[in-house]
Amino acid sequence: MSTAGQTSRSALGQGGPTTGQPATGTAGPGATTATRPGAQAGTTASRPVGGAASVRQRRVKLTVSRVDPWSAMKMSFLISVALGIAGVVMVAVLWMILSGMGVFSEINRLVGTIFSDSQNPFDIMNYLGFGRVLSLSIVIGVIDVILLTALSTLGAFLYNVCSSLVGGIQLTLTDD
Repeated sequence: MSTAGQTSRSALGQGGPTTGQPATGTAGPGATTATRPGAQAGTTASRPVGGAASVRQRRVKLTVSRVDPWSAMKMSFLISVALGIAGVVMVAVLWMILSGMGVFSEINRLVGTIFSDSQNPFDIMNYLGFGRVLSLSIVIGVIDVILLTALSTLGAFLYNVCSSLVGGIQLTLTDD
């Protein structure tokens, strides 16, 4: 999405730059200024859109004092479901690549030469068949979803307890 020719206005100064007149909402053809979000009511601090060297960066120190356990649980659930699906797809693709390269038949041949048992021939597909491997990866993915969701929710609770004792994590953010 291109923002060329558009201006943004702060929440405090919805009128014109200093006239107090209502803004029309359209920018002229040569508009190259943007309103800074921290401008006072009724004024705009304009700067070129391309960014000039004379504009200072703002630094804001923030503290993460509390993490909502419910939102941490929802986010970790969605992320772990995505990781579980990716894991199942990865296992299926890896199995197909190994099968296509003939790795399983080579393992059968190697084990057959080591254990030359004609009564009970060894077949690795009895143990590593596609359906069995895919079923195991789905079970591991479901267990992964449950464990990651529970651990991240517990982590949010523990962070809140520790944050109440020491004050939380301090972040310094800069305005580009």
